[in-house]
Amino acid sequence: MIVVVIAKCIINFFIIGLFLYSKLLPYKDRLEGSYKSLFMFFDSVFEPLTKMLRKVVKPVQAGRTLGVDLSQVILLVLFLLVYELL
Repeated sequence: MIVVVIAKCIINFFIIGLFLYSKLLPYKDRLEGSYKSLFMFFDSVFEPLTKMLRKVVKPVQAGRTLGVDLSQVILLVLFLLVYELL
């Protein structure tokens, strides 16, 4: 029981991290201090995963010159599925 609670807390941590990662990614060169180190941690986790997913799932065209990258959305769905299965 306690293992499930800890696992769910870890998954929640990564879901929040994924949200912050997606919001801060365009501004990563302007981050400082502890925010930069926290971002770099999540970057080291999510960047390889999103890179791998981009090879499998191509961006969806939302306009003439606008493509939406679904790799972060897929990661979120996977985290939520694992959370629900625990």
